[in-house]
Amino acid sequence: MANGARYVKSSGSSEKGDLLLEIRAAEDKDSDEIKSVVFEVLKEYGLSPEPENTDLDLDSIEKYYHQNGGFFGVVEDDGVIVATVGIYRLDSSTCELRKMYALPNQRGKGLGKLLMEFTIKTAKELGFSRITLETATPLREAIALYQKYGFKKYDPEHMAVRCDQAFELCL
Repeated sequence: MANGARYVKSSGSSEKGDLLLEIRAAEDKDSDEIKSVVFEVLKEYGLSPEPENTDLDLDSIEKYYHQNGGFFGVVEDDGVIVATVGIYRLDSSTCELRKMYALPNQRGKGLGKLLMEFTIKTAKELGFSRITLETATPLREAIALYQKYGFKKYDPEHMAVRCDQAFELCL
């Protein structure tokens, strides 16, 4: 079930060896800790959090994600949220990858790869045939990851203020 815990194991391509990771369904009570992760990473890259606009969905994760046919997950290290990933339902066939962020001390371990594989697998399980995402030029590592997994640039009708690029992947 999309709302339960998920386990993802790497294919062994990480330089650190296999990584066993639990991505659990986020709850509204996780909101402040999730915002802390998301906002820290945004600021690290010179981007501004928008709690009244683009990031308003983080105030009610269950409503915007789980009850809307999507999923929002978190990765914890010793009970502390260190990474986030959201699959937001846009319509019956399209979802948007949102808020895929990891704290700096969690990078370089293959976590981005595992989060991306989890997203693609879960989007398919939820019945989506297309994933879109919006991003910003400073997020170079993320953009390279998206392209590695086959995402292609496209021009959406609207884009979040802090974003200047959009990508899509047909599943």
